[in-house]
Amino acid sequence: MSAAPAPNAPFISEPLKFAYWVPNVSGGLVVSKIEQRTDWGYEYNKKLAQLAENNGFDYALSQVRYMASYGAAYQHESTSFSLALMLATERLKVIAAVHPGMWQPGVLAKFLATADHLSGGRAAVNVVSGWFKNEFVQMGEPWLEHGERYRRSEEFMRYLRTIWTSEHAELSGDFYRLHDFDLKPKPIASEGRPHPEIFQGGNSTDARAVAGRVADWYFSNGNTLEGITEQIQDVSAVADAHDRRVRFGLNGFMIARDSEKEAKETLREIVAKADVEAVEGFGSAVKQAGQSTGDKKGMWQDSSFEDLVQYNDGFRTGLIGTPEQVAERILAYKRLGVNLILLGYLHFQEEVVHFGQHVLPIVREMEADLAAKVA
Repeated sequence: MSAAPAPNAPFISEPLKFAYWVPNVSGGLVVSKIEQRTDWGYEYNKKLAQLAENNGFDYALSQVRYMASYGAAYQHESTSFSLALMLATERLKVIAAVHPGMWQPGVLAKFLATADHLSGGRAAVNVVSGWFKNEFVQMGEPWLEHGERYRRSEEFMRYLRTIWTSEHAELSGDFYRLHDFDLKPKPIASEGRPHPEIFQGGNSTDARAVAGRVADWYFSNGNTLEGITEQIQDVSAVADAHDRRVRFGLNGFMIARDSEKEAKETLREIVAKADVEAVEGFGSAVKQAGQSTGDKKGMWQDSSFEDLVQYNDGFRTGLIGTPEQVAERILAYKRLGVNLILLGYLHFQEEVVHFGQHVLPIVREMEADLAAKVA
């Protein structure tokens, strides 16, 4: 399928960027009893990060989880783990996922400024408004209704940017307050990057509007070509109205194999061996969170059982087949305005290397052909 470029699509000549999910949470990236040669420990992740930056990956995204849930019995804290991975690598940018309800923006701004200096300007943050109610309730934090969680996230992101770029911040909002706050040192600023990049996800109308107003990047769950087009259009319209530009990241679970049959058989086995109880529990929790939106457009609202086997609808993106088929699919998303593909795998270390050796070269060749046609 081919699709026309979406309105306000970013420059087609920019190379696609690639990120991978950091498996700092046990259980892998699928809720299945299939073998996953992936480990949540530091030594495994240190080697993975080094392999990733040498196989074409620009970013890594550390997951945020504070307590066991749906197959994820153990978790390493995202910000400290992200810093450790930055210090173990030379070029990789690491995005730490955080919940605003668990952080004061001045404290996080300070942490990330320090991490930025220690890593030579490679820190980033993904602001997650929250879907897992028990994490907040069991830690004694208030669980806000959906719209309020996004209002808090928007204020949080505005405060981070203000703290990083201004002197003597004076801010008084509905959720946070700062009085004559002057952060020193500021994060490392470079051309096109005045501060650590701010990522934000969510499928709901609230999420799209907040991203358009304040985020640098909008992360989408796995989606079809038609679905991501709608999201890019919605976020870009809000960004245009505020004289801003937002870049777009898309989640996808990659199964690149020697044959399409082998890739599809791997997907079939993942789903056939799904941990049904955990998938259904996860689905109940996330759909409850999303159904609290006024227009019922929250995350996971139309996700099937198969979609939920990969936490963030990664199968929907369709990165399943031969390296050539996967590369063609990736380029189809680029034509729509996607700037970054966020990848998950069954066997991270092996498949990150396979991506760098067999998929990425085809993507870059296709990009060069595309750029020549539009030059």
